[in-house]
Amino acid sequence: MNTRMIWRRLLFTGLLLGSIITAYTQSLLDKTITINVNSQRLEHVLEILSNKGNFYFSYNTNILKKDSLVTLAVSNKPVQQILQTLLPDHYEFLESGNYIIIRKAPIKVTVVTKKAVSDDKFYLVSGYVLDNDTYLHLPNASIYEKAQLVSALTNNEGYFKLRLKQKTKRAELTVSKEFYQDTSVVVDPGFNQQVTVTISPITTGTYSIITPEDFMAPDQLKVRVERDSTITEYTYTKTDSTVVERTGVGRFLLSSSQKIQSLNLKNFFTSRPFQLSLTPGLSTQGKMSGQVINNFSLNVFGGYTGGVNGAEIGGLFNINKKYVQYFQAAGLFNIAGEHMHGFQVAGITNTVLDTVKGFQAAGVHNHVSGSLSGFQTSGVYNHVGDSMKGFQAVGVVNYVRNKVSGMQAAGVINFANREMKGVQVAGVANYAKNLKGLQIGLINIADTSNGFSIGLINIILKGYHKFSLFSNEVVNFNAAFKTGNSKLYSILQGGINLDSSRKVYTFGYGLGSERRLSRVLSLNPELTCQYLYLGAWDYTNLLSKAHVNLNIRLGKYVSLFGGPTFNVYYSNQDVNFHGYRASIPPSGYHTYDLGTDVKGWLGWNFGINFF
Repeated sequence: MNTRMIWRRLLFTGLLLGSIITAYTQSLLDKTITINVNSQRLEHVLEILSNKGNFYFSYNTNILKKDSLVTLAVSNKPVQQILQTLLPDHYEFLESGNYIIIRKAPIKVTVVTKKAVSDDKFYLVSGYVLDNDTYLHLPNASIYEKAQLVSALTNNEGYFKLRLKQKTKRAELTVSKEFYQDTSVVVDPGFNQQVTVTISPITTGTYSIITPEDFMAPDQLKVRVERDSTITEYTYTKTDSTVVERTGVGRFLLSSSQKIQSLNLKNFFTSRPFQLSLTPGLSTQGKMSGQVINNFSLNVFGGYTGGVNGAEIGGLFNINKKYVQYFQAAGLFNIAGEHMHGFQVAGITNTVLDTVKGFQAAGVHNHVSGSLSGFQTSGVYNHVGDSMKGFQAVGVVNYVRNKVSGMQAAGVINFANREMKGVQVAGVANYAKNLKGLQIGLINIADTSNGFSIGLINIILKGYHKFSLFSNEVVNFNAAFKTGNSKLYSILQGGINLDSSRKVYTFGYGLGSERRLSRVLSLNPELTCQYLYLGAWDYTNLLSKAHVNLNIRLGKYVSLFGGPTFNVYYSNQDVNFHGYRASIPPSGYHTYDLGTDVKGWLGWNFGINFF
């Protein structure tokens, strides 16, 4: 083999190795690809590029609009050029092994300053707020300075302007927006400044990896978490300090900018010794009034503040995002987003969206979403959304959703929706789910009872219920309905004497108690009072009885009873009517003279109980 042939082979081998090494080390972004797609989803286009180039894409799913439609036709173009065509300028592309990583390019934040022109006591800070991922200008972002309590909202273009005092050596601006992370910018006084600030959204984004077709991931991936697994699923819960703004009064009286500010600044509150407001928004604390807790607050017509740690007086109303302590008074209404400790009074209504410890008084209505410990009084309606320890007094209705320990007094009705330990007094009705105290009213209702109900109608749904048919020496046919519990039950009764020549019609009310002696025997002392109709309503005929009945249980739902009675009868009727009984008691019973028109005797009764 001659020398020329050897050199040719060496040259060919070198060129071949060089081309192989060049091909192997060629940048993924420099690979040339031909692609032609029409109205395809972006994620599908990236998948095609991945297959053609035999590499992987990796990116955060939150930074790309994967479902956007793409139309593209290129021939033998580098991957980087294709990606720059597909995606806006604010993306960058990095290589790592056989991966192309797509991510947001860092934004350049600029601060442009120029010397103040007119006023040496104030300087202006203006600029724009942008989304760090999309570079979109963000409307309704809050920019505020904590020390001076100066704030602004960005407009639809993301623009803001603040006027700050020169008194501090430096100012720290904080940018806040719901669902975004707070960002702070330090500015120096003495200069009008323009700034561009980016804020990042709070996300829980995941990364997507697009692979060549041979290594495609399955369409679905199921993950089963065992009961004893150490894997925990975290859920982001928005901190809610904006309940006041969502009330009917808040929606009506607060401006949209105040509501937006409240959402943005839900994590920022500060305190001040004093504030004065004419109306919500016209305050010595400006637009930041809803974030400030004051020691003393005076609202000429009405005010909107972060809270009270002292005293607050409003000519018409007071609205507080957080707590109120120790004194609050308003001509019309008070609203507190958190607890109220102390004394609260309003001409119409008090609303506390958490707990109350103290005294509430309103002309019409008190509303407490949480528990109440203290005294609550109003003209129409008191409402406690949890439990109450104390006293409720109202002209119409008291309502407690859970337990009551204390007293409820109402002109019409009391509700204790769970347990009642104490006293309920109402002009018409009382209700307690589980009674462990005393009810006094025309109608008393309880689901279960270990206490006492005193009223015309006492209904214990899971208590004592008897329907009785009986006879006595005055009226030979009587019926009674007994309801309550074994400690105390009420008796509604009526009767008729079936002898047509000695008619008597009677109706009345009584109270009784059951004392169990054995499994089948019980003793029932009862007191009843009934009116006797003897031919005319012009006379008063009242028969009062003290019964001592012995009950013998025959079965689960039937028992016999009977026993002696002591009777006291008052009657001013001196005329006998034909067909009606003339003498009470019947002849043969020894009577006792107990006073004018009053006599007594010993009698009997015997009957049967059902249920």
